[in-house]
Amino acid sequence: MSLDRQSKLAVTLGDPAGIGPEVILKALADPAAALMVTVFGSRMILQQTYDRLRSIDRATTAANPATLNIIDIEPDSKWGSIIPGVGNAASGAASFEYMEKAIARTLGGEFCAIVTGPISKTCWQAAGYNYPGQTELLAERSKSQRFGMLFAATSPHSGWTLVTLLATTHIPLRQVPEALTPELLSEKLELLIECLREDFGIEKPKIAISGLNPHSGENGKLGSEEQDWMIPWLKAQRDRFPQVQLDGPIPPDTMWVKPAKVWYGLAKEAHDGYLAMYHDQGLIPVKLMAFDKAVNTTIGLPFVRTSPDHGTAFDIVGQGIADASSMTAALQLAAQLASRRAPVKIGR
Repeated sequence: MSLDRQSKLAVTLGDPAGIGPEVILKALADPAAALMVTVFGSRMILQQTYDRLRSIDRATTAANPATLNIIDIEPDSKWGSIIPGVGNAASGAASFEYMEKAIARTLGGEFCAIVTGPISKTCWQAAGYNYPGQTELLAERSKSQRFGMLFAATSPHSGWTLVTLLATTHIPLRQVPEALTPELLSEKLELLIECLREDFGIEKPKIAISGLNPHSGENGKLGSEEQDWMIPWLKAQRDRFPQVQLDGPIPPDTMWVKPAKVWYGLAKEAHDGYLAMYHDQGLIPVKLMAFDKAVNTTIGLPFVRTSPDHGTAFDIVGQGIADASSMTAALQLAAQLASRRAPVKIGR
């Protein structure tokens, strides 16, 4: 991992009852990776995790917490005890506090990126924090009106990078058609174009935009959204962005065939970015191709934010088998993106 002195990363522990502590210690086993990282979380929990990993297998590659930069945030006892593998209000409150402290100090200019460990939304809610996820908290605290949930993964087979933006995120499926509007898609498309240009260096990107309905509505027989407004909207966007190739609305069941072939080295060319209409439409193919490689990136913030594309995995905590690949990828992508941006200059 390559970072300059200004590209410091804040890493939050995530839910301390989940696998966040384990994957962070494994990902930071490389001294070069740990050099510019400050972990926001409980030193005690990190030490307990390290001791447990060493007791399972002394050959396990993991960073000793004594060698790490840690902003020590001990759990508030009023919420009860944190139990490894059991998410509760206590673990939710702790993970929320890690985020709050990391955001505040990043907005204060100490860090240029935040890499967030996995949290449990249920545990946040149990502690009284009713946010759909970390993305929304980050946007609120940084006063970002335009933001998006983007997933990036680089193929180990071909070296190609899959970039997927979700138009809608954590809402029930039945609410998706109401949430999708020309205004929303325009905002998301702008963010995707900006991201591809500024973060990935693609000046004239090719973007695939999915339809909403099966077969993209099949001329109105399987849904009318494409005919009613998506096709006219897309025509207007082509006029608005003449240097961007915009293809769509592509039937959702076939849009992912070409990127899958390129991912596995069976073809040479695909789109630079993909805009999916809802959560599972974008994330099922991403996780099929790149479950241990994909990185969740929040675009539109005044700083870089990445996160591994997996959850807390309470069921495997303490077994020493958590895969740190996605956390490693999240650290690497944060470093890459941070190196292309100016330091954060926002005061609280």
